[in-house]
Amino acid sequence: MMQEQHPGERLARFLARAGIASRRHAEELIASGRVQVNGEMVTTQGTRIHPDTDTVLVDGKPVRSTTKHVYVLLHKPIGYVTTTRDPHGRPTVLDLLPAELRALRVYPVGRLDLGTSGLLLLTNDGDFALRLTHPRYSMQKRYQALVQGCPSESVLAALRSGVTITEDKGHSHNTVLAQVRLLRKTGSACWLSLIIHEGRKRQVRRMLAAVGHPVLELSRVGIGPLELGDTLVGKWRYLTDVEVKTLLGYPEIS
Repeated sequence: MMQEQHPGERLARFLARAGIASRRHAEELIASGRVQVNGEMVTTQGTRIHPDTDTVLVDGKPVRSTTKHVYVLLHKPIGYVTTTRDPHGRPTVLDLLPAELRALRVYPVGRLDLGTSGLLLLTNDGDFALRLTHPRYSMQKRYQALVQGCPSESVLAALRSGVTITEDKGHSHNTVLAQVRLLRKTGSACWLSLIIHEGRKRQVRRMLAAVGHPVLELSRVGIGPLELGDTLVGKWRYLTDVEVKTLLGYPEIS
């Protein structure tokens, strides 16, 4: 039986701290019945455990709290899925990391589409991942997109003020204010710079498709204070202590 004589730690927070998943995803693992505590399946959110004495399993494998948090910036190539494992056997972003990093149970913070390249963060710090993905902090994301044709000034203005996009299952969403500018022309196509604060699935692609300029190439070049810089495609580096502190100190949207 689980310990009941102490306040303990929330199970989802423990899983996040152990590098299993972000706290939000940890809650999904609990709800789906994939977590056991002392031999009993736990599906109730808010369950508390004692990390020093309770035995926690996820998918039958023991979970131990890790004290070594790591923070990685990866230049994701096209053709890699942003997940820790893929049921279809496609390469994942973890395949680009050395075995010693994978052993620390790092996972992606947010997502980039299979056909999108650029800056992706990975960590085993659930609190860090939650802060960076929570809408309350509205972390700025910067992209460069090669689009079919060249948008007129009126189209650029529409993108800046917000457009209606069609999401999964046919739901509509009105995007919030964005910064959009023309970078250069390349034959009959154009490169655009876009800065958005939302993080909806395939948002940039859907915004540009909605105004008649579908994406030909897309790369994320920055997140919050971070820039992709000279990190080569498929390569990675650790975030500096200053970068981590800056991200954790990113202001909350009032």
